Amino acid sequence: MAPNPTTAPILFDRALLGARLMRARRDGAVTFLLERAAEDMADRVQAVSRSFSAAADVWTPGDGLAEALRGRVSSIGQVEFAPEEALPLAPESLDLAVSALAFQFVNDLPGVLAQIRSALKPDGLLLAAMLGGDTLTELRQAFAAAEVECEGGVSPRVAPFADLRDIGALLQRAGFALPVTDVDRVVVRYASAFALMQDLRRMGATNILRERRRTPTRRATMLRMAQIYAERFADADGRIRATFDIVWLSGWAPHESQPKPLKPGSAKASLEAAVKRIKRE
Repeated sequence: MAPNPTTAPILFDRALLGARLMRARRDGAVTFLLERAAEDMADRVQAVSRSFSAAADVWTPGDGLAEALRGRVSSIGQVEFAPEEALPLAPESLDLAVSALAFQFVNDLPGVLAQIRSALKPDGLLLAAMLGGDTLTELRQAFAAAEVECEGGVSPRVAPFADLRDIGALLQRAGFALPVTDVDRVVVRYASAFALMQDLRRMGATNILRERRRTPTRRATMLRMAQIYAERFADADGRIRATFDIVWLSGWAPHESQPKPLKPGSAKASLEAAVKRIKRE
């Protein structure tokens, strides 16, 4: 049977993700990225010149985001993580949907965005942050170089991350009006690649790719990876850099009060005439 081109590829083992998140909470979660996103989210919601009476937090790990928004929204419920990607949200039941650092591990992001769009009332707002762009590019490069050198090939190690253009297109595809994306680049320094990997474990952000390698990595490969990382991405004091790109996305459920783009051909002045005028001046 030919594959269905409309079916999203299954990249992530979300049941394993749930287990990794539980392990992170049990072992003492590392939350500095979540705290940064929650603080920024609160500021962004505060900057919107309207009130929100019914909000939902979709899959954000922990309760830090909901706590950060209390007092800024009248009511906020939390949609807890589930391996399935169906959201228990009634149509047109929300005027605000938020999420922090969860969407990067979604198999069918267009489908999830469409569900949120359906759950928003007209003129309702989606505001979310997800890891994207060049997140963990240093670790990806170091692992790839070490595996090629030590094992003659490369295995999937770091999840693929969407960029701003991709995410903006997905918002439009899901039916959001006035889509906006921007990125907050966070560079964190560590004593070694192993210290970084320990933080990733305690974020619940270790490898959950369906096509991940199932056998333990050779010790020689791990040591060479750390060496390459230090050679390529260390500062003068010997500490390595790790990039995290927090991609922000927002969009509104369409409403007649929102600005509309001009129809093609409706402009009252042409670009050609403007260029000619500048040349004369």
